[in-house]
Amino acid sequence: MGQDNELKLFEDKKIRAKWDDELEKWYFSVVDIVSALTDNDYQAGRKYWKTLKMRLNKEGSELVTNCYQLKMQSSDGKYYNTDVMDIKQILRLIQSIPSKKAEPFKLWLAQVGKVIIYSLKTLSLN
Repeated sequence: MGQDNELKLFEDKKIRAKWDDELEKWYFSVVDIVSALTDNDYQAGRKYWKTLKMRLNKEGSELVTNCYQLKMQSSDGKYYNTDVMDIKQILRLIQSIPSKKAEPFKLWLAQVGKVIIYSLKTLSLN
């Protein structure tokens, strides 16, 4: 796993992200995404994700089963294990959260993906 930790901005919300060099993909903090989609603060986002995770687990959703944890830096500067998902998993997660921000978030993810693809092409040309 790469050490690249970044903050991405969706509207005014910070989304923590980590790049995986080996798999060549980004992982994003689930709580940050839930908070952004539901207009909640971090603590309310954590509670929302906990409840949603239990519901999805009862339904047998593979989304929860395939959710990873990575150490990410929190606002206090310390690193904690954080539930993360890749872009494909996030698109599935968005379907479980009723939010008027779902479509703008999908467009934001597409832009993040576009930047990644451009960066990879640039690296392969060198």
